[in-house]
Amino acid sequence: MEVGKNLVLLSGGLDSAVNLLLAEKRGGVALALTVDYGQKAAAREKEKAAAICRRYGIRHEVVETRWLADFSRDALTSRKRKVPEVRPADLERETGHNESSWAVWVPNRNGLLLNVGACVAESLGIPYVIMGLNAEEGEYFPDNSAAFVREANRFLGYSTRRRVRLRSFTAKWDKREILRVAMEMRLPMEEIWSCYNGGAFMCGNCESCSRFLAAAEALGVSDRIAGLFVLQE
Repeated sequence: MEVGKNLVLLSGGLDSAVNLLLAEKRGGVALALTVDYGQKAAAREKEKAAAICRRYGIRHEVVETRWLADFSRDALTSRKRKVPEVRPADLERETGHNESSWAVWVPNRNGLLLNVGACVAESLGIPYVIMGLNAEEGEYFPDNSAAFVREANRFLGYSTRRRVRLRSFTAKWDKREILRVAMEMRLPMEEIWSCYNGGAFMCGNCESCSRFLAAAEALGVSDRIAGLFVLQE
């Protein structure tokens, strides 16, 4: 049986889910990997990632690196810090947005996720690790950028004997383009989790939710995702 060429790091969010579907079309997916690093949304991310994989018949595994939360003091993992509220209109206000970005910055998170993925990929003979990156967040989170992919591949050339490579099909796209493709590919919106918090519904107030909502508003599809979020007054 032919093994897929891609290992997808799947958080269950919009970006990683779109990359999963694109990877299926571009060499197939041998494995989807969700990493629990102690984030507040871990349970919801694992639940949604598993649901997506069941729907598309993709093998799914969870790797725990919860020790990271023991050291990091960021708002994504610390129970003592609240995730900042960032409304869609706030995304254009650079100062406040930078404050939010620093609050939710998990030290070397994508570096850790990539290396976990590369370890598994090389062990299983899978040539590519896929991450859900995007240019919009790459402006504030450097490990979301196309430059990160380029530099990571230089590093992987030394750290993996089989020359595992990092790819992201969305690294040069903004959220609007990613959501547009998600709609075209009929990604089930009820099976994604693009929120920093881990409640029954996505909070609608964190930076991740706000980017999702802003993209939906720009595309005129807000009504198609409204039921995913906590009702706002």
